[in-house]
Amino acid sequence: MHPGTDRLLTLEEAAETLGTKPRFTRRLVAERRIRFTRVGRHVRIPESALGEFIDAGMVQPVTSARKGKAA
Repeated sequence: MHPGTDRLLTLEEAAETLGTKPRFTRRLVAERRIRFTRVGRHVRIPESALGEFIDAGMVQPVTSARKGKAA
């Protein structure tokens, strides 16, 4: 999504999207672990930033090859 058309979420909306409490999103912002913008005194998180945060934490499954064992 283009940055100019990216929907800006409140910390509460971002927390709801992530399935967490607003305190968690406030901590992400305070620790600069997620992109955010200021609109006056208000902090907003672009929807695309949530996707980036989720993708950065994605853990791929480990596939183990079974050697010498019959399936």
